[in-house]
Amino acid sequence: MASKKLLVVFGATGGQGGSVVKSILGDPKTAAQFAVRAVTRDASKPNAQDLAAKGAEVVTANLDDKSSLRSALKGAYAVFAVTNYWEKMSAEVEVQQGKNVADVAKELSVEHFIWSSLLNIKKLSGGKFDKVYHFDAKANVEEYIRSIGMPATFFLAGFFMSNIPGKAFRPDPETNAYTLALPIPTTSPIPLFDAEDDTGKVVKGILLNREKTLGKRIFGAEAYYTPGQVVEEFKVLKPESSKGAKAVQIPHEVFRESLAQIGAPEIIQEEMVQAMLFMPEFGYYGNESLDESHSILSEPLTTWKEYMGKSQAFAKLN
Repeated sequence: MASKKLLVVFGATGGQGGSVVKSILGDPKTAAQFAVRAVTRDASKPNAQDLAAKGAEVVTANLDDKSSLRSALKGAYAVFAVTNYWEKMSAEVEVQQGKNVADVAKELSVEHFIWSSLLNIKKLSGGKFDKVYHFDAKANVEEYIRSIGMPATFFLAGFFMSNIPGKAFRPDPETNAYTLALPIPTTSPIPLFDAEDDTGKVVKGILLNREKTLGKRIFGAEAYYTPGQVVEEFKVLKPESSKGAKAVQIPHEVFRESLAQIGAPEIIQEEMVQAMLFMPEFGYYGNESLDESHSILSEPLTTWKEYMGKSQAFAKLN
């Protein structure tokens, strides 16, 4: 029997990376083709131990240290790389970390580099929205990867469904009615994605369709939903608890103030306001269709209705 190809997964104890490890090792077909090396900074974490129990080789590495990355990537056929802007809230740090992994992967002749990217909102908006750093940093790394000739595919996660229940969508303190209050029209299309369960499904599709996906952007989203649709589906699923539920557009200054109330510094307030406002005007994915991205999938992505059904924030509602 031919030896398995080695897939190295960064961020393995996080939502995206953890989903990739579980998906590849949980599917007999891909588990027979790929060995998984899960990279984390702390192999003693319970999450890391869980990955080892699933059959992954767990190793430690630091995205700021190329020598540790060389050890982590030794013998790799494919790499899934993701960085966390929010850890240090520095675009410069995130870009350098992404370049570090790409440089080492190129040096070690990795055959398929999968980068967790996003669109460059500053470019997409012609400079109108120039402070969406957590998008633009990843986009700058994508541009670098393309420039060095790395055989790569770019995975772009949609708007996390986990941001909605109990967070963006919660009871109004005055009326107690569930309210989805965002600084965009209630008819704005938002590509929703269950990152923890579905990142692995998309990355699996990328790995199994290397030639078809090289050089391309693959969108991680089940469908486009408007805030109005999000609320309407909630009403169908939870008819009693949803009485009076509504989606409303609020002034962006009110949205900014809500971020200030939970302790977000001004720079993050502006970033998050811009991250919302660009969507109705320019499109989260530049208004592109999801059809091509869905064509490589071997299993369906989680719908908003299905996600609500398993959300702990909605578990006691009826």
